[in-house]
Amino acid sequence: MNTRIAPPGFAARAAAAGGSVIREALALTARPEVISFAGGLPASELLDVEGIRAAYDHVLTESPHRVLQYSTTEGDPRLREAVAARLSARQLPSRAEDLLVTTGSQQALALLATALLEPGDTVVVENPTYLAALQCFTYAGARVVPVPTDDQGIDVEALARIMAEERPKLLYLVPTFQNPTGHTLPLERRRSVARIAAERGLWIAEDDPYGELRFRGEHVPWIASLDDARDRTVLLGSLSKILSPGMRLGWLRAPAALRGVCTLAKQALDLHTSTVDQAAAAHYLREHDLDARLVRASYTYRERCDAMLDALAHTLPSGSTWSRPDGGMFIWVRLPDGYDAIALLSEAIAHDVAYVPGAPFFAGQADPATLRMSFAGHGPAQIEQGMKRLAQIFRYREREPGPGALLRNRQ
Repeated sequence: MNTRIAPPGFAARAAAAGGSVIREALALTARPEVISFAGGLPASELLDVEGIRAAYDHVLTESPHRVLQYSTTEGDPRLREAVAARLSARQLPSRAEDLLVTTGSQQALALLATALLEPGDTVVVENPTYLAALQCFTYAGARVVPVPTDDQGIDVEALARIMAEERPKLLYLVPTFQNPTGHTLPLERRRSVARIAAERGLWIAEDDPYGELRFRGEHVPWIASLDDARDRTVLLGSLSKILSPGMRLGWLRAPAALRGVCTLAKQALDLHTSTVDQAAAAHYLREHDLDARLVRASYTYRERCDAMLDALAHTLPSGSTWSRPDGGMFIWVRLPDGYDAIALLSEAIAHDVAYVPGAPFFAGQADPATLRMSFAGHGPAQIEQGMKRLAQIFRYREREPGPGALLRNRQ
């Protein structure tokens, strides 16, 4: 008789990790009739399909044996030079050797967590914050401590207090057009963050996937460019929102010692990011005026953001509030007390409209009345139609009688 013993269980970090509410919401909204405000996807019609195809054709014709071979872990020198030039043009002097190319900026964040965090180390984050960052830190075994935010981003006085109490190793921020709120941290607060980090001995992860999608106001300098933060800030960037998410190209810009450790971690993980994708992107950036395309993208996103902002007042129940972003892809909504955005999502999908509930974006106690809406993927007419569908749900709830109504706590 053969004895069969079950294989060992999963690692604790795998057992502790939850699923992605965003990915689950996207799966539920796959039907073409659903108007989804859930995913943070760039508008498909803004993707330069012909230009990107031509870039692949060029590199596969001119240097096929190079682009179909293994490459260096640090990344294609041509791509690193192109990215460094873009950073320098935006007032962050950079060289190709300052950068490590990654498979999307999500991998950059994972490499940073691998390089810096031991199980039990403390990470401080904005509350709410990017959901996948919370998942990344959970996998690393870190202890995540939330810092309150307002309509201008992280509360620096609360940050200073928490720093003194918790002595964290890393601060993670999305300071420009934040995901999920759309808020942008003003320059004075960025200076305060940099000063606190310098005084307390703290690494900063400055995640900037949306910064080039500004459609109102003036560029705010990166934290990485400030004197107090230059030696301790890792800037994470990506081509996903400005060129193509399918190419899966990101990067990190970090002080040399930390960048070297991240490079070794990447070498162990996947050797290097796709050679052909890097080569095509480098050729595209050399031969095309991406900035001109971003002007068009920013105009498109401003039009769509304004359409959603205009419709919110006629869609949401009285007492709701929402952000007014100057760029990016997201509007953050808070419904009146008593509403539960998770409970309402299935009803919204039944009405062929979708959003992402806000609760999973919180590291601390969640606010069930919050939700995130992306305006990027639909034109004004579709946004108006989707908001009308959403309004039907709230009108029904406002009429719903009795103590079970989701509106029961509304003032």
